[in-house]
Amino acid sequence: MRFSFLLTTGISAVFIFATVSGGLAQRVKSAAFSYLPEQTEDRYNQRVASKTLPVPTGGFVILAHKSATEYAVERYDADLKRLWSTSLSLAAGESIDGFTRNGTQVLVVVHQGSPAQQLLGYTLDLASGQKAPAKKLLEAGPRDRRPGAAFSPDGTKLVVWRYLTQGPQIKAISASVYDEKLTKLKDRTYDFHDQGGFFSSTVHVGNDGSQYVTLVGDEMKKLTVRRYRNDSPEVKVMSVSVGGTFGGKVVNVFDTRFRLLPDNTLYAAAICNERETGVYHSLKLVKFDFTAEGDMKFAPEFKFTPEYLAEVNKANGSVAKRLEDVYLTDLLLTDDKQLVVAAEKKYEEGGDDSPGHTRELHLFGYNEFQTPTWHSIIGKDQVAPATEGYSSIGYRAAVFGPEVQVVTWEKLKNKSDLYLRRLNVQTGVVSEPKGLGLNVASDQNPSYVKDFTAWLDAKTLIGVSRPSKKSAALMLNKIVVK
Repeated sequence: MRFSFLLTTGISAVFIFATVSGGLAQRVKSAAFSYLPEQTEDRYNQRVASKTLPVPTGGFVILAHKSATEYAVERYDADLKRLWSTSLSLAAGESIDGFTRNGTQVLVVVHQGSPAQQLLGYTLDLASGQKAPAKKLLEAGPRDRRPGAAFSPDGTKLVVWRYLTQGPQIKAISASVYDEKLTKLKDRTYDFHDQGGFFSSTVHVGNDGSQYVTLVGDEMKKLTVRRYRNDSPEVKVMSVSVGGTFGGKVVNVFDTRFRLLPDNTLYAAAICNERETGVYHSLKLVKFDFTAEGDMKFAPEFKFTPEYLAEVNKANGSVAKRLEDVYLTDLLLTDDKQLVVAAEKKYEEGGDDSPGHTRELHLFGYNEFQTPTWHSIIGKDQVAPATEGYSSIGYRAAVFGPEVQVVTWEKLKNKSDLYLRRLNVQTGVVSEPKGLGLNVASDQNPSYVKDFTAWLDAKTLIGVSRPSKKSAALMLNKIVVK
């Protein structure tokens, strides 16, 4: 179903003034917005999770899903005035695989499924919205594994890759690196014949075009990062075991999350569990520093003890016998390298067509030396229909100075709204949730799309929500927190 809203001619926005509980007051400005819910094969791992991107010179760009065959890239100023809108028509079997921006351009990657798999790249001028013709970036066989794409932190480099397999086993990855104009810089092949039969891999690209291939290997016990430069054949490798046999029980990697910084430092977090029982064992954190000669720092593990489970049960009011369905979701870093690892419980009731749930947030704080300093648990209970997957539930987070801001859509004390929590990164103390005054509708129709939630600054948020059950309209909102 398509949701749209038309405003009276000559009126481009609606102002709402609100003061909510706890003294948190803000000004809300809203404008028309249309959106078609995404249909994705993998609800747990969206290919484009952020569809609103702030522009440093002011305002933001949005990737809007207009209809089954049309997306649009749109730029707005800070007052929600649309400066330009450029259509992206998609044929049957095509989908968006990447969306970013840099100082001068917006880049979009489109996956084409047949007759052969292709990745196509589009560039749009950030000032005017003018779109260059599509450029074929990569081609793979129709039965090959789906190819991948990743952008550098500053959006000026792009790496695309396809898997070279022998039966079900990956033997190598063939990759190409492009600059922001989609000019090819390098073709590379990453060989995995030494990895054996059971591993997973991901490719990252730095602002300088270097590629970082992350591997979980040795039967899912070891984290490895390989760096490939464009100006040298040398391959720099750093590796550390995070699994093994402990107390007679085999422990391996269950879930991972990686974060590559602009200075070519890469953080890796891993949840490890017992292979036979699935019982959660510990959280491991590794810092791979590729500056200078290269260095690796392995943080002390955080063990998931019975005492920790008791804390989780207290936070969400449950009586769970063990941790389950908890996945890593964010690595959040302050300017002084204080780190917060975030994980969230997410699950479906019983199949592809059942409602999705997200429960408590697990937060783990580390200082600049990778020493664990605190942990916090944010209890919540969110549900969304299967048609939305996890696009409306969960959370969005951003770092400002020594603070992490977390936004959720919840119904608290019988009030459905967006709620803001503030996390002190030094202490792990989390503030009480404060409503943002949007009065978000709570029914079976799309009410909030978290993919569009973004911060323009520490006190200004952009979001998409539906204000009441009586309205079928989703609105683009600017919320200024006083």
